[in-house]
Amino acid sequence: MDKQLLIFDFDGTLIDSVPDLADATNTMLEELGKPIYSLDTIKEWVGNGSRLLVERALVGKTEVVAGALTQKEADHAESIFLEAYNNISDSKTVAYPDVDSGLRQSKDMGYTLALVTNKPIRFVPKILESFGWTPLFSSVLGGDSLLVKKPDPTPLLHTCQTLGFTAEQAFMIGDSINDMLAGKNAGIDTLALSYGYNYGQDIRDSQPTQAFDNFADLLTYLVKEKV
Repeated sequence: MDKQLLIFDFDGTLIDSVPDLADATNTMLEELGKPIYSLDTIKEWVGNGSRLLVERALVGKTEVVAGALTQKEADHAESIFLEAYNNISDSKTVAYPDVDSGLRQSKDMGYTLALVTNKPIRFVPKILESFGWTPLFSSVLGGDSLLVKKPDPTPLLHTCQTLGFTAEQAFMIGDSINDMLAGKNAGIDTLALSYGYNYGQDIRDSQPTQAFDNFADLLTYLVKEKV
């Protein structure tokens, strides 16, 4: 079926936000008197939303076992993290190569663009505006916009329904296993980008419909889909 809708992930797919997330994470850890971590370590903890990033930083590992933290501890730490992230004045977040032109070309080709991220929605509009991307997206969902987030398929299916497309008319485009699982669980073909945040694993292990090493190659594929 002819593809009409492109559902994009955000962090690790369109933007490299790890430097800012790492700064906020380490600010939180310092305030709590805990050891800080390198950017490369924190990068492997990104992708499941702010809560899990905070919990991973508190225990210093990707797997957070039940009972390792109390809800009060996690709530307090997350509030510090969110404030630190919100207060970053000199942002280091950048768009990946060819993303800006690629998004605009995709829109010009007739694709409808949507964004589904696990980032808290409060931070998304400001970042979109900073890159001039706000008019490009017909729908934007954050990790707390609905009751569930990726890898649950609900945000993707909600986006399709809201914009009037079937799952078969959409692509889910992302960099992590959460994006691939969400797409597969929704019955949506998945396009993977290998340069993002996937916990140190090769995104091709998730068996996406197609995988690309850069955004330019993804765009070439999308152009062919429209021919």
